[in-house]
Amino acid sequence: MLRRPRLVVAAVIVVLMAAIAAFPGLFAGWFGHGDPRVCDLAVSNLGPSAGHPFGFDKQGCDVYANVIYGARASITVGVLVTLGCLVLALVLGTLAGYYGGFADAVISRLSEVFLGVPLLLGALVLLGVLRDRSVWTVSLVLIVFGWPTLTRVTRSTVLAVRDLEYVDAARALGARDLDLMRKHVVPNAIGPVLVLATTTVGGVIAAEASLTYLGIGLTSPAISWGLQLSAARNDFAAAPHLLLFPSAFLSVAVLGFMLLGDAVRDVLDRRT
Repeated sequence: MLRRPRLVVAAVIVVLMAAIAAFPGLFAGWFGHGDPRVCDLAVSNLGPSAGHPFGFDKQGCDVYANVIYGARASITVGVLVTLGCLVLALVLGTLAGYYGGFADAVISRLSEVFLGVPLLLGALVLLGVLRDRSVWTVSLVLIVFGWPTLTRVTRSTVLAVRDLEYVDAARALGARDLDLMRKHVVPNAIGPVLVLATTTVGGVIAAEASLTYLGIGLTSPAISWGLQLSAARNDFAAAPHLLLFPSAFLSVAVLGFMLLGDAVRDVLDRRT
């Protein structure tokens, strides 16, 4: 794995972004005062300057500190949604693929119903009727509309594994269905699911930013890249730094997770 430069680059980006999200205070203090909520209207919309490399926003808050602290909400949503979808996919997809029949028909039809609703459209409708749009609320809504894709991939990989010789051998030795799924089927079918889950993190981060930019995602006093992009749209012409730096961090984070997914796929693919 370490011989693949793409994996190393992706891992560095992901680890750095995760560290920023987990410990923003360690990074925000590198420049300026490091507090995103300390503002001064006298420096409203001023560009980069000494000690403040990203400049100031309309309220006179330090853009660098806001970008650093904004990583926590954006990446947290991406990870929470992906973990929630992954858990649902492993449970439902394994049941559908292993047992088939009635269980497969019910789970497959249910997933098709949710697949018929685009992720962003479904989230827009559901979040539009909710007053509390916190990290947890937005994550839950995205999980509701995001689980079917991972579930269908899990089902297809379980179908390919359940009738292999080592599974038949374990069944002949008296292993129960739960033990077969836990010890033999899921561990050998989870590779493609993990690859898709890794790339899903980047997609969810972009989806959260899109929803927030449209005014239907996270709301203040939360700090996220989507909120910063939304606030910058009216002042972009006069102060392009308000849009440039949050979007750059967002793009790098999404790119890192996408590259990591591609690298993991190459490692797990026997043909390569």
